[in-house]
Parts: sequence; C-alpha cells; structure tokens
Amino acid sequence: MHARLALLVGLMIAASPMAHAQGYPFSQRGTVSQRVAFTDLSLEYGRPTARGRTLFGTLVPWDSIWHPGADLATQLTISRDITLEGQAVEKGTYTLWLVPRAGGAWTFILNRRTKIQHTPYPGAASDALRLDVTPTQASHIETLTWFFPAVLRDEATLRFQWGTTGIDLRIKAAYRPAR
Repeated sequence: MHARLALLVGLMIAASPMAHAQGYPFSQRGTVSQRVAFTDLSLEYGRPTARGRTLFGTLVPWDSIWHPGADLATQLTISRDITLEGQAVEKGTYTLWLVPRAGGAWTFILNRRTKIQHTPYPGAASDALRLDVTPTQASHIETLTWFFPAVLRDEATLRFQWGTTGIDLRIKAAYRPAR
C-alpha cells in the first residue's frame, strides 16, 4: 500500500507545473528571419500553445496591452529603415505589443525597450510606433506563430497567428544596396 501511495505521489509531482519548469518550458522559443530586398528582419519570440483555452477575451483580456508571445518580450530586429503599414521605422531592435479589442481594430505597438520580460509593458514613452491593425479569422494554429507568408522584391507581409486570429503587417524595404 505504501509503495502505491509513493508511486502516486511521485507521478503527481512529475506532472506538476514545477516539474515542467525544471524539465522544459511550456512555451518553446522560436525565431523567424527574412531578407526583404536588402533588409534583414529577424523575430525572436516565445511560442505558447492554445491547449483548448479560449484565447482572446479570456486568457488575453480585451483592451489591455499584451505582448504577443511568452516569457521574454517578442523582439524584432531590422537591419535597415523600413515602412510598416506605411509608417517609417528606423533600423534597430524593438519589442512588439498588441492591444486586442472585442470589435474592430487592435493596436500594434513597437517599443524601443528590448531584452525585457513580457510583463509589465515598458510604457508609451519608449514607443517607436503605434498603429491600428485589423484582425482576421483564420484556420486554427495551436502554437502562437509569426511568419512571412508573402515576400515580393521589396515588400513582405509579417503575419501573427494564434488560435483562429491572424494579423497581417505590410512591410516595405528600400530596393537599393547600402552605400
């Protein structure tokens, strides 16, 4: 009887969140890189999984600043100046943030603070860009994903997708080599 109880306790400990934290993270780290014309873009992020949870409006509250990833804040590094949704963005490294809303446009934020945790948001004083983006319905993706579904000469689309929600960000890069 004691052996069974010890085995049961051992199995419960092994399945606990602490065991996962010690053995492997719930959210794996991911990277995606793309050259657009002569500009290199690289994104580093944590990849949480949906695991049957209601994502937006429950796990991720409406009308609150949220970082689209897990653990360390998602970082975008840009090797040369670009435009993002028609807005100028200087080369450099930024963290990405979103404000999801139940209806209509969400707010996308590039912030100059880097190498930080995903909470708390570092504040509007260090924002490089804020713009409205429109989420779309998409096929279900279990693990939060950033990718480049379209790259054409000096233009690309950077897509965020998690669950059945997607956001496309249009990028335009200079089509001339650096001097």
